[in-house]
Amino acid sequence: MNENWLNKINWSNEGLVPAIAQDASTGRVLMVAWMNRESLEQSEKTGVAIYWSRSRKKLWRKGEESGHIQKIMEMRLDCDEDVILLKVEQTGGIACHTGRESCFYQKLENGHWVVTDEVIKAPDEIYGNGKA
Repeated sequence: MNENWLNKINWSNEGLVPAIAQDASTGRVLMVAWMNRESLEQSEKTGVAIYWSRSRKKLWRKGEESGHIQKIMEMRLDCDEDVILLKVEQTGGIACHTGRESCFYQKLENGHWVVTDEVIKAPDEIYGNGKA
């Protein structure tokens, strides 16, 4: 496949681009992660979300431990060409390592962050040994 589509992206100085994962059917934002050229290229080739873990300094195949993979239905680039939007089908309905549907489960109300989403499955049940 022609790599011109990768060259169009305005990568950060670190060679990264933020990626927003959005549920393709509901439109809910599930999470934000980072991608490098390799992870984006592999995501396009495989049809599943593969991110770059800044903390582990390696490719992170979403769901490799939890089984909660993200099947990519559509990939978009924003107007400044520096943010990727992945419209995904989220396996198991859980995108967050806390066991919730979305990482955005806290809402600001009267100067306080309030948890709005219940845990679908406890992290220790997903990852074992209490690992989150």
